[in-house]
Amino acid sequence: MEWYIMLVLIIAVIICLLYKAHKNTKQVELTHIRLPENKNVSRNEILKVLHLSDLHMENISVSPDRLSDLLSGHQPDLIALTGDYLDKVKSIPKLSEYLKVLHKMKPKYGIYAVFGNHDYVLKHHDFDKLRKVLEDNGCQVLQNENDLLYVDGRPVHIIGIDDFSTERSNLDQSFRKVNQGFRLVLTHDPNIVLIMEKYNFDYLLAGHFHGGQIWWPKPYHLIKMGRLVRMNMVKGLQRYRGKAFYISEGLGQTGLNIRVGSRPEITFHHLSLQAIEKVQTPTAV
Repeated sequence: MEWYIMLVLIIAVIICLLYKAHKNTKQVELTHIRLPENKNVSRNEILKVLHLSDLHMENISVSPDRLSDLLSGHQPDLIALTGDYLDKVKSIPKLSEYLKVLHKMKPKYGIYAVFGNHDYVLKHHDFDKLRKVLEDNGCQVLQNENDLLYVDGRPVHIIGIDDFSTERSNLDQSFRKVNQGFRLVLTHDPNIVLIMEKYNFDYLLAGHFHGGQIWWPKPYHLIKMGRLVRMNMVKGLQRYRGKAFYISEGLGQTGLNIRVGSRPEITFHHLSLQAIEKVQTPTAV
């Protein structure tokens, strides 16, 4: 009987741990990053960016209503989505409900989106459906493309680099015609910073690692996901060769819908444009 009691105890412990690990997927952290930390910067000199990554519709514990509640009272200037929305076409209607929440926020400078490796599991018409639901909900999709904004007369380039892990990145194309101004890069896999020596940027937003998702005792399972992991750059604000970038822990999960040593994350980035010289904003014809 002793072995039976021991087995029951082991099973009970495992169930308790899994319950706690699943509960963690509902404990969303709202993080505020300010770059640089300068209290003398006026509101007109700051671009407030809401960053969401890795929604993974197949394994997300945050409902659209819950997301709306979490974002209530916040008014970003711009929303950045850095990929891995889903990997099954049947999840597209579900994604639409989350995008509606973001669209209702009406950010002054819009919503920008790039794709991640899981999104490319969809092929041909199915992938086109994913792109269409993003665009129908007000997202400007960037696949190795860029867009130019003017924030209080200051030029801001939004540079969307396609997924690095699936070898879809094209840096030359992404930076084409990018001139003076603030350069905000959106991409999914942050490992791309390791090959961007010749491409200047002011800030980069990415995801991909889920903050390890299961960080116990360490996220050894991430080793195959690139050099940044081996450099202990898995989540949060990082710097490489003097360039700042942020790796989101993501809002959803892959595999088992659990988290250990990580939390789903919503991040607001308050980016100073103080050093960017104003120019005469082109008027629409």
